[in-house]
Amino acid sequence: MRVLFSTMALLLVTAAGLSDRAAAQEPVITIVIRNHMFEPAEVRVPANKRVTITVLNDDPTPEEFESPQLKVEKVIPGKSKATIRIGPLAPGRYPFIGEFNEATAKGVVIAE
Repeated sequence: MRVLFSTMALLLVTAAGLSDRAAAQEPVITIVIRNHMFEPAEVRVPANKRVTITVLNDDPTPEEFESPQLKVEKVIPGKSKATIRIGPLAPGRYPFIGEFNEATAKGVVIAE
């Protein structure tokens, strides 16, 4: 029983380490929300790979990063940040909006 427990613990630690290394190898894109706009409004990512997007909300008010195409809907409180993982994406354009300020907060992820 003790050997089984030790083997299971080792497998869990190994799997966690592999997961951390895989996440560390993902490209990381940073988008800033400033004056109710995304900067940059257009980001390019490698197609067919998982990508991490860090969204920094520099505004004092919350904003929502939303994209039905990316299957993302995340509220980011003012003066805070969020981490969003997307993909792998087929080559193409994937628009996103800030639902609280749709007139100005627009952007697109381009997978190529």
